[in-house]
Amino acid sequence: MYKISVIIIFFALVAGMISCNGGAANKKTDVPAIPVTVTNVSLTKAVFYNSYPGNIVALKEVEIRGQVSGCITGIYFIEGKTVHSGEKLYEIDRRKYQADYEAGQSNVKIAEDNLEKVQRDADRYTDLAKQDAVAKQLLDNAMTDLKNARQQVAAANSGLIKAKTDFDYSLIYAPFDGTIGFSSVKLGALITPGQTLLNIVSSDDPMGVDFEITETELSRFQQLENAPISQIDSTFRITLPDNSIYPNIGKISVIDRAVDRQTGTIRVRIIVPNHERMLKPGMSCKVLVLNENAGQQVLIPFKAVLEQLGEYFVFTVKDKNVKQVKVSLGPRVNSNVVILKGLQGNETIVVDGIQKLHDSSEITIAPPQKQ
Repeated sequence: MYKISVIIIFFALVAGMISCNGGAANKKTDVPAIPVTVTNVSLTKAVFYNSYPGNIVALKEVEIRGQVSGCITGIYFIEGKTVHSGEKLYEIDRRKYQADYEAGQSNVKIAEDNLEKVQRDADRYTDLAKQDAVAKQLLDNAMTDLKNARQQVAAANSGLIKAKTDFDYSLIYAPFDGTIGFSSVKLGALITPGQTLLNIVSSDDPMGVDFEITETELSRFQQLENAPISQIDSTFRITLPDNSIYPNIGKISVIDRAVDRQTGTIRVRIIVPNHERMLKPGMSCKVLVLNENAGQQVLIPFKAVLEQLGEYFVFTVKDKNVKQVKVSLGPRVNSNVVILKGLQGNETIVVDGIQKLHDSSEITIAPPQKQ
């Protein structure tokens, strides 16, 4: 009786498994086709740029420091405004330096008068010596005095030059046209020569934009450096921090002398006009460089791309099924993206509904929408 019960249970289990498998098979065949939207792929004229992080730099920038000590007695500019070459910026207490300068002038006058007297004595002793009317020792002493008097004049002139230099340094002038920043000192501040920073002046127009390229791009940028640039050339553009496009174009000014051994990059500087003073030193930006492959490219909607583990795929359509195809992406062009590898330009791809798909999924499609 026990054996019969076991046999009955065994056949019941087998029957149940067959029934379940049959149901699963029927369920699999009953999976509905996934509705999607598709588009035809074709070669399209694509103008796109490579983007590089950059920084705005002044082509000329200098730290203003005093070269003589003293208290600030005058500030003659408006902070943040334009100054012109030779414009007076600061005055350091000049009284001491003016006194030294006037004393130097007096010392030169005294030395020159003494030289004139000694010269007359030497001339007189020379004439008497020719007549053997004076002792040779007196002539030698007169010539020695003449030599010393000349040295005194030279020393007095050197002292005058130093005093005049210090006197001139007590006034500080703008070295070139540019914008001056906030003053680091106020009236009455005591400054130390060569150490106390007074201000910074930087040029405004044109401005430089520094960015780095890889060493593999160097030959291309060297060609761009030597290429003629017209007023309508769009090889180099700049995107400002607010994502607006700077209206003026740029051109290569400098390619650095060497590649950084650690990063394998080299710095490039372009210069751009800055008539409207929109650019300020230290601003960050993006340098857009026209891609050398811009032209006829496979261009598809970016939303048609599926990312999986750092790789990119699209679904191509054949009959009522899809095939997952790996692609290599190029730059973004607005809402589209350039496909460098993976598509030939004559396929139909899925645009909407890709998240529900897998390789060989059955689909129902709307009429293709021409890209």
